[in-house]
Amino acid sequence: MVDLALVNGKVWTGDPGRPWAEAVAVRGDKIFAVGTTEEVRKLAPAGTKLVDLDGSLILPGFIDSHTHFLAGGFALKSIQLRDARGREEFVDRIAAKARELGPGRWVLNGDWDHQQFSPVELPRKDWIDAVTPDNPVCVNRLDGHMILVNSLALKLAGVTKTTPVPPGGEIVKDTGTGEPTGIFKDTAMDLVYAKIPEPSFVEKLEAAEASLRHAAENGVTSVHEMADAASFEVFEELARRNLLTARVHVYVPITEVETLARLKLKSPFGSPYLKLAGLKGFMDGSLGSATAYFFEPYTDDSKTSGLLHGQMFPEGVMEKRILEADRAGLQLAIHAIGDRANSMLLDMYERTVAVNGPRDRRWRVEHAQHLRPADIARFGRLGLVAAVQPYHLIDDGRWAEGKIGPERARTTYAFRSLRQAGAILAFGSDWTVAPLSPILGIYAAVTRRTLDGKRPGGWVPEEKVSVEEAVRAFTVNGAWVEFAESAKGTIEAGKLADLVVLDRDIFTIPPGEIDGAKVRMTVFDGKIVYGKD
Repeated sequence: MVDLALVNGKVWTGDPGRPWAEAVAVRGDKIFAVGTTEEVRKLAPAGTKLVDLDGSLILPGFIDSHTHFLAGGFALKSIQLRDARGREEFVDRIAAKARELGPGRWVLNGDWDHQQFSPVELPRKDWIDAVTPDNPVCVNRLDGHMILVNSLALKLAGVTKTTPVPPGGEIVKDTGTGEPTGIFKDTAMDLVYAKIPEPSFVEKLEAAEASLRHAAENGVTSVHEMADAASFEVFEELARRNLLTARVHVYVPITEVETLARLKLKSPFGSPYLKLAGLKGFMDGSLGSATAYFFEPYTDDSKTSGLLHGQMFPEGVMEKRILEADRAGLQLAIHAIGDRANSMLLDMYERTVAVNGPRDRRWRVEHAQHLRPADIARFGRLGLVAAVQPYHLIDDGRWAEGKIGPERARTTYAFRSLRQAGAILAFGSDWTVAPLSPILGIYAAVTRRTLDGKRPGGWVPEEKVSVEEAVRAFTVNGAWVEFAESAKGTIEAGKLADLVVLDRDIFTIPPGEIDGAKVRMTVFDGKIVYGKD
């Protein structure tokens, strides 16, 4: 007897041997059978939950290959600044949040984007000081590489115009007075973060549960969490309580390499629900914060080519950690956005292979955003995973050429070129930097239409991918990156019953309508965790 039968659908299996079917039968936490509606109905006697999908599309559950998942749960209930269009709206929302919280409480998160302001300008502490005299404020730009703080937060952090700047960071200062403006970039942000009270474990559990609900609503059944050991502990507790509704694959900071190597843990370590995946590192910052590291200066600021991240100091330490992690059998996921940061990382990967010898590593380059043409081919030669986030391109495409010029933009978010070079594309969202919606990610990768509507034919349209390539990058490839291709990522008998049902067939509708598709149902571990059917 089967427990769940989904019939009269259109099933994209991801299995080249049988790419399409009509129905899926589930027993326990596994897929029992895939076939025609008639075949599956015969396996579903009285008592089986049978759902007639009336032609809806069934896909393997989405795998988001890059999230800040626990942080996302906190962001869901925090101040929302992502769509603030200018100074007045920005200040009003912060003032309202401070009144809501009451004196003494920190105003946090925000996800603001100054590129949307009119005029485009970085916010300053003097914008918000008058409306937050009794609340320390630390609100981040949506990319997580820049924050704005108010004067009270500066005082609590003990930061003045003479405070030393940590390597890999920047404290932006007023050109006239030399005083901090309230903007901190990359490792300098830690000066403020160190003073923010740590949430309680109960608050972290509540945030994680909020994230899980949000994932189920978006058809996401597995996430790659770029976090730390504390995040692992939170999801471990939820797993113990049988409350996980997505599989969580945690990458911890590369600074922990010595500890993990000493424990002799190899990637991936854990259960089908929660795994310690490997190590996450940083080469540089972000384009929007002007800290992505390039060979040439920024077009709109010739004084800078970006910043190497603090993890790159002292010189040589990143490559030493990569070598040690690889010797220990730990998977690597290293953030690189600027073309020089990417090139430097590829050099380190090549030298590590030369020293440690060949093996199945499945190394990742997180973002792989701006690449020199010569470096694209190196991804294939090294067998690398380009862990990329398509939504970023339709956001950045509105303003990126103003920062790096049209020539460098031609190999920005170069998905098709990377795939043709032999790289494995693994799609994700980078939530909360971008929405946790694979549907929007697929739309972005297929159309490349920028959010301002000014590029209806797509930004760098030659780098578009097909719908099937995009779906595969959110399912099959995500499982492969995890070394879990035998357990999930396709709809085949014996694999985990992680499925998503969409309300329309994104393979046949016009690409420009994909962003209107909705998740009708999400099945995780054989159970319906979202949907009204």
